[in-house]
Amino acid sequence: MSENSKRRNKKVIVVGAGLGGLSAAISLKAEGFDVELIEKNEQIGGKLNFKEIDGFGFDLGPSIFTLPQFFEDLWERAGRKMSDYVRLQKVTPHWRNFFEDGKVIDLYEEMDLMKEELKKLPGDLDKNWSEFEAFLKYGREQYALTDEGYFAKGLDNVWEMLRHYGLRLMFKMDHSNTMSESIEKRLEDPYLRLIFEYFIKYVGSSAKDAPGYMNMMSLIQFDYGLWYVEGGMYNLAKGLGKLLDDLEIPVRLNSEVASIDQSGKRVTGVTLANGKTLPSDYVVCNMEVIPAYRKLLSEPPAFMKKLEKFAPACSGLVIHLGTDKIYEQLAHHNFFYSQNQNKHFDSVFQQGKLPEDPTIYLVAPTRTDPSKAPPGHDNIKILPHIPPIDPDKPHTHEEYMALKERVIDKLERMGLTDLRKHTVVEDVLTPVDIERMYNSNGGSIYGVVSDWKKNQAFKAPKQSSKYRNLFFTGGSVNPGGGMPMVILCGQKAADRVVKEDARFG
Repeated sequence: MSENSKRRNKKVIVVGAGLGGLSAAISLKAEGFDVELIEKNEQIGGKLNFKEIDGFGFDLGPSIFTLPQFFEDLWERAGRKMSDYVRLQKVTPHWRNFFEDGKVIDLYEEMDLMKEELKKLPGDLDKNWSEFEAFLKYGREQYALTDEGYFAKGLDNVWEMLRHYGLRLMFKMDHSNTMSESIEKRLEDPYLRLIFEYFIKYVGSSAKDAPGYMNMMSLIQFDYGLWYVEGGMYNLAKGLGKLLDDLEIPVRLNSEVASIDQSGKRVTGVTLANGKTLPSDYVVCNMEVIPAYRKLLSEPPAFMKKLEKFAPACSGLVIHLGTDKIYEQLAHHNFFYSQNQNKHFDSVFQQGKLPEDPTIYLVAPTRTDPSKAPPGHDNIKILPHIPPIDPDKPHTHEEYMALKERVIDKLERMGLTDLRKHTVVEDVLTPVDIERMYNSNGGSIYGVVSDWKKNQAFKAPKQSSKYRNLFFTGGSVNPGGGMPMVILCGQKAADRVVKEDARFG
């Protein structure tokens, strides 16, 4: 009997139909397991979510698509082609960067266009260009190293990294500097320093705390492109939903899991909020690790203490605006920089304060997809990073709304004239909403913070240390937050289930 035939008698329940859960479910079904997905919300996708208001189509969650090869790998596992389910469009320029002094600098994948942009910088062009090229080379080396081990092998901790990399871990991977320190060593221009520091937005952490090898994130964008899902980012979830249907993977929507049931050192299935018990041989949990252990497994304080290093990444104030004016100066992706980015990082990540002058990420998807707003109107998503919820000192709704007003003030000051006056639709999500909607830890958007001192930038492992047949996937699990990482995480979590089943199944 083949391994796949044996696994048809093995049941896997996947808790949560976010991208990590979807990826794990598809990968496990391709390996022959009997898989069922349980999702508390009315649709799949998790934070990859969508809302339409008066003709404006707002993507509530991720808005940047990178590393398409990780997504294509998932479809290949299932014996399908991604292009039959999801179509991608290149976005150019990648970003538009706005500074308080009026300078505007675009980032392009095309190096000839990028060199033209660097002419806007003060100082010698040849020097700035040489440093820029050298920085990308450094990022390329860090990415290649990370990709061939941490990503490709699904490594989960320092010991696995040491076994794979040996001395290269110490002498090739840039972990002795922070991102900011490595940037400062390699780039002299202050504008480029600010821009490259804010690539940390992909994982919702601080460039002052994350290790230097995280500078590979800029290389990912320049070498592999920046994309938009044709018809809107939620069409990725729809494409994955069609793949679930084609693979005959059942999904229970509007079904909240109340507990992951256990017996000794094994889990035995799940119990739903309506009292129904669903037995299984394996459970893969797409809820973040700390809330899952606390809410679904009721682990004691001593066990939870061990998980404190997997602190939540930042949250955000997610502001969606529909305007009756098109702000022509915006690109698809835009950044409006703080006058003191060090202070911004310190406020959010060290002091747990709402920033006075945040660096703001702003998306105007109608630059690529005019269908996202009525004719003559603009669709604008605004996201300043802010601290997750501190249960001992939570921010009030009034404080969040005061930040929203500061953000709009800043945008109006930096060129979006009369933004309030031209707003005809508004929708705002606070960390409280994000926590409620997705059971995320403190309303975190990106899972676990990348902080060398806290966790050496590791997320939680994919296999439970306490229950051998319990596995995790998603933004709180290695390799971490962001759509491609979560899609990869689901595949690697499935690989761990396969390995466990081969050993003990």
